Amino acid sequence: PRQPAKTLWYDRPRYVYLEFCVEDSRDVKVTIEDQRLVFSCKNADGVEFYNEIDLYARINSKDSREKRSDRSITCFMRKWKEKVAWPRITKENIKPAWLSVDFDNWRDWEGDEEVERAMVEQYAEV
Repeated sequence: PRQPAKTLWYDRPRYVYLEFCVEDSRDVKVTIEDQRLVFSCKNADGVEFYNEIDLYARINSKDSREKRSDRSITCFMRKWKEKVAWPRITKENIKPAWLSVDFDNWRDWEGDEEVERAMVEQYAEV
């Protein structure tokens, strides 16, 4: 039985971030396309997780990546149109029960580009 992973998202001037909250993930597969993201993995108990998201707007899939940690898998996707706010992550104006805004990372954009660049560089180094 597959189930969606609890997912947090937040918006920045150049990137949109998604965090799939699965501890001790394995067999992680992330497919990032220009208008869609597909995520799947298993946890330590063998539970299968699967999320498919038709994205609100187009992204640059070539400049998007993911990073796995013990607690989650974070995807950062480069926006096609930078500095255009996304009111939601999904194409349809629906909010699945498994999807939430990451209010800890949501903030005003003013002066935020340096912070964002540092975050992306930190992810890229790993």
